[in-house]
Amino acid sequence: MSRASNLVSEAGPGEGERPDLAEALERGEIVFFPVCPVELPAEHDLERLREELPRQLRAKNVSYHPESGRLRGVKGRGGLRDAVLGTLTAHGARVRAFLRETMPSLTRGGTVGTTSFRPIQERGRGLSSHASNELIHFDAGAYGATDGDRILRFFVNVNPHEDRVWSTKGTFPEVFARHGAEAGLAGGGSLDRGAVDRLRGHLLRGIAKLGLAEAVLADSSPYDRLMRRFHNYMKDTPSFQERDESYREIRFPPFSAWMVLTDMVSHASVSGQHALVDTYILRLAACRRPELAPINILRGPPG
Repeated sequence: MSRASNLVSEAGPGEGERPDLAEALERGEIVFFPVCPVELPAEHDLERLREELPRQLRAKNVSYHPESGRLRGVKGRGGLRDAVLGTLTAHGARVRAFLRETMPSLTRGGTVGTTSFRPIQERGRGLSSHASNELIHFDAGAYGATDGDRILRFFVNVNPHEDRVWSTKGTFPEVFARHGAEAGLAGGGSLDRGAVDRLRGHLLRGIAKLGLAEAVLADSSPYDRLMRRFHNYMKDTPSFQERDESYREIRFPPFSAWMVLTDMVSHASVSGQHALVDTYILRLAACRRPELAPINILRGPPG
């Protein structure tokens, strides 16, 4: 794979707790595994995802939501849907076990997000700018309110023949220093929840307890709205997307894996088809380098 300066760290084999992995993530590195460290679904299950699933799509991705136990993005019901659900839930459980074994401190108290399969070629999808994976961005606003907690994602390229190609313009501190003022993020006011946000969160949690578990995904906070503003600025600004001196491309070969804090490392999927993606929300309180987190970069130096 090509390496983007010091942005990528290659993880060798090893079992048990790996503090080096957590440290690399918090520094804003992409942790790359030449061979996926998690057991992958059986080949016939992967073939089903690659060959049969695209004919039944109703969204750009297929996602299992553990908070509700539902599978989103597949038309109809029956054998294919049940098989895909089984494949994604089993893969997600293996990824979670790996993360908890290797980074027990960082993952303690975290929230399990979706397990997704991306079946469509990223290049040339023609999606709206805010929905496009081809435009460089930080992840924001798709997982409910994080209030400054971190977004960890674990990717596996399960395409047997094609690399998955990313582009980046660096880490949040770097991009914010260059573009934060133009994006309107400087002096954005308090990042703590006010009365209205606290009431909204309380109501949504109550709705979730009554049975609509995914209601929590509609929650928001001042921090998450500010991050969403930055996300939209990046995607809506052609000059930002230009290939200047900060632009890098990274290639992930077939059956390799990588994990990254996607609120910390700017990224876009330039090309590639067939990827498994797991999302995990990490508590900011569990981080050993909280001063590097976007919420504390936005707040500025103490005092």
